[in-house]
Amino acid sequence: MRSVFALVLLIGVGLAGFAVYMARGYIGDYQAALEQERAARAEVIPTVEVYVADEPLTYGAVVSEDNIRMVKWPENAIPEGAFTSLDALFPAGEKRFRTVLRTMEKDEALLAVKLTEPGADAGVSARLATGMRAFAIKVDVTSGVSGFLAPGDHIDIYWSGRADTGREGRGQEITKLIESNVKIIAIDQMADIDRTSPTIARTITVEATPQQVAALAQAQATGRMSLSLVGHGDTTIASGVEVDQNILLGITEEAVTIERAPEICTIRTRKGAEIVETPIPCPTN
Repeated sequence: MRSVFALVLLIGVGLAGFAVYMARGYIGDYQAALEQERAARAEVIPTVEVYVADEPLTYGAVVSEDNIRMVKWPENAIPEGAFTSLDALFPAGEKRFRTVLRTMEKDEALLAVKLTEPGADAGVSARLATGMRAFAIKVDVTSGVSGFLAPGDHIDIYWSGRADTGREGRGQEITKLIESNVKIIAIDQMADIDRTSPTIARTITVEATPQQVAALAQAQATGRMSLSLVGHGDTTIASGVEVDQNILLGITEEAVTIERAPEICTIRTRKGAEIVETPIPCPTN
């Protein structure tokens, strides 16, 4: 009897130990899973709803409530100029559409820089910054950089003509940089910034201040203008560039000294019918 009791006790102790072991494993797994869930929650990135294109949009396409939608966007990675509310995209009292200035793919965030103002079309006026004016410059295959200009490019503008330099050789031909880093907003009648095929343009339209417009108009009326393409991302503002024939050919002008003859002072005296000039010392000032 005692042996049976001892056997039952032994079996009970074994089962209890096994139960404790199993409980400890279960609790350990539960705590590990809980820690993983807490870590995952800590890694969740806050999001903000942003308006995106619901279809591919090319230059000149109309953006309205029919072809846009909202998606969740990481709060710390929202592009500058994105729209987070319908009131910002289509303000009250304005027409309920905008026009595409630069191509956008499906699900790409709508950006202010790629759209016109509410109710505006994609013409040249939509590209002008506040206080700026549009000015057209006549070009050809030579002055227009062989057709490699496109809307959005920046150029330096040079003037060549005859000018009074105020030195020996008055009225000689000179070439001078008159405007630097000027933005092109249209080629002929095309303002599509995504145009990639080169075109031999007859005119380019640039963005300029009223003072620059006056200078460009005067330059176009009095001489020849040539354009020089500025590299993308180059913000250097060139100035003080002027070349004339002497500089081009390396001719150095020498100062000419004019020697004056000594001054002679005389006094005239009449002797009868004859007038006699007698030298005298010149008065000093």
